[in-house]
Amino acid sequence: MNENTSNQILNERYQVINELGRQTGRRTFLSLDLQNQQKVVVKVLYLGQDFDWQDLKLFEREAETLKSLNHPQIPRYLDYFELETTNDKGFGLVQTYVAAKSLEEQLQAGRRFSESEIKELAISLLKILNYLHQQQPSIIHRDIKPSNILLTNRSGNSVGEVYLVDFGSVQNIAAQEGGTITVVGTYGYMPPEQFGGRTKPASDLYSLGATLIYLMTGLHPTELPQQDLRIQFPQVGDISRKFSNWLEWMTEPSLQQRFASAQIALNAIKNPPPRTNITQSLKPTLSKPRGSRISLIKTTDKLTIILPPTGFGIGLIALISCLTPFAIGFTFFSTGLSSIVTANIFISLFVWLLQGSAIAAISFLVLSAIYKHIHLEFDSVQMN
Repeated sequence: MNENTSNQILNERYQVINELGRQTGRRTFLSLDLQNQQKVVVKVLYLGQDFDWQDLKLFEREAETLKSLNHPQIPRYLDYFELETTNDKGFGLVQTYVAAKSLEEQLQAGRRFSESEIKELAISLLKILNYLHQQQPSIIHRDIKPSNILLTNRSGNSVGEVYLVDFGSVQNIAAQEGGTITVVGTYGYMPPEQFGGRTKPASDLYSLGATLIYLMTGLHPTELPQQDLRIQFPQVGDISRKFSNWLEWMTEPSLQQRFASAQIALNAIKNPPPRTNITQSLKPTLSKPRGSRISLIKTTDKLTIILPPTGFGIGLIALISCLTPFAIGFTFFSTGLSSIVTANIFISLFVWLLQGSAIAAISFLVLSAIYKHIHLEFDSVQMN
């Protein structure tokens, strides 16, 4: 890979101005399109020692995705080319350039955002996500974070124009269901399900929520405490209870309990229901399973659970088997030794008493297995 890229001309058309970023085997350049004198962004994937076919798959998917999109806050696809020079071989993707700094850069430069500004950013980004998720099939960004969100300078009462960039990790639902699992994203902004390589539109909501928490607190999500995988942030930032509730919903670790779509999150942002009420409403209601013979009687001050007869379990059958020889076998034993037993009335009484006890015990166990119900009662103090 040629390190001296300044003024280098890619594909005989794009003159490199400076480097915007680099990863293993990939570099991003701000370039000048010599045909129309417009600044563009050129991403290059190099076929070097570190080349991975999975990287090429993601690179081509990014190009195809951008080609299919048409949104004013998403870079437009311009060109795709093969790169082959004396020093380098690879592929190039050209897209429109946005003259704006990333949220990460703005935070590092000392800019701070108020709650109202963060809400404004959230609404704008949710509208972009809603557009992506409504594509057929849905497009999931999978790497939403402060460095992939660009923001122009403030304009009047506006926080600035927002752009979502870097679709290098993008995936659509069809590719996910029909292809191999790829785990991409950035630690701290990835929801739990993304570590398993399976993402849904709601996965982008978690990443956006974690990004907004970073803007609110000034701390990376991994620097904040966690409890049951939930980011603990309200005590760190100056945040209203309502907006805190909404952000907790956005970053709910359970996919089933998170906002299901960007549109639902948009509808809830201005007046979200209290978090406690929502959590309780999501808990599954307890109902009696089909075929269950357990009965529950609930009053205002007492709960009674009635358990049905247990029937003949293995333990009970084993116990009856142990008692049976005493109930039946001693009859033959006592008959065979009648002459001896008769001579001693005490032995005779003992044998018959033992036999009678065994018969009584077996009778009790059989009747209990068939008819005995167990009642468990809990008063209001015990239930609390």
